[in-house]
Amino acid sequence: MTTVLYLIACAAGPARHIDQGVRQARAAGWDVCVVLSPSAARWWAERRAELEELTGRPVRSEYKLPGERDALPRASAMLVAPLTTTSACKWAAGITDTLAIGLPAEGVHLGVPVVAMPFWSTALGAQPAVDRAVETLREQGVRVVFAPGEPHAPKRGDAHAFAWSAGLAALRA
Repeated sequence: MTTVLYLIACAAGPARHIDQGVRQARAAGWDVCVVLSPSAARWWAERRAELEELTGRPVRSEYKLPGERDALPRASAMLVAPLTTTSACKWAAGITDTLAIGLPAEGVHLGVPVVAMPFWSTALGAQPAVDRAVETLREQGVRVVFAPGEPHAPKRGDAHAFAWSAGLAALRA
């Protein structure tokens, strides 16, 4: 049986390096499908074909139209990485206005293992709504994994060194 991983990136620095996450996931045996938030999709607009070649699948960033066939196979697991404070708060509040949040919000309640890896600054994370959102996601069954150094000091996050492997390990645990 093929194990399909939806690697879902919100618009934080590591999304610019999601190809690293794809390569690591593929090396770990996953069949990877990439889903980007609308902002992250803009960052990859000129290089989208590169991700599609790397995965062998279309990169999704928008909901499909009613009656349209799914372009991706059913997910065995989902890794939302990087997760932003905005997306965490929206997800925890049930606001699924983007595919990048709608898929894991539904998936976790359908029994799909979901891991989320935040990438945000201590200043953004200091907002009380953020801690509440993380707790709400955990209560729903989302495994929220903070990589070493996260949250990071403002303007000090190392997007290139994002620990994709920590999220992949959490999925295997």
